[in-house]
Amino acid sequence: MISRVADPAFQKMLSGFSATTAEVLYHMPDHPDFLQSFLWQFEDVAPQFPRLHRFLDHWRAEVEATIHSVSVMHHGLIRPRELRFGSEHRLQ
Repeated sequence: MISRVADPAFQKMLSGFSATTAEVLYHMPDHPDFLQSFLWQFEDVAPQFPRLHRFLDHWRAEVEATIHSVSVMHHGLIRPRELRFGSEHRLQ
């Protein structure tokens, strides 16, 4: 008997994980007039964003840079997609 197992990435999506992008704007202590950018893409769960919060907590504790702002872009949960058939594939 063949046992079928769902793809682990798909299982994560079903539990709420999806693509997230965070842009952190920050100042370094030796160049406070320069605003720098750090862009990070990862999987996280909206709206709590636990992975992002862990990262920002680590940043505040371990990195000497001061965070100016954080922008978050998140793609929603799995949802049905619209199917479009070309003229040669019309349903009758």
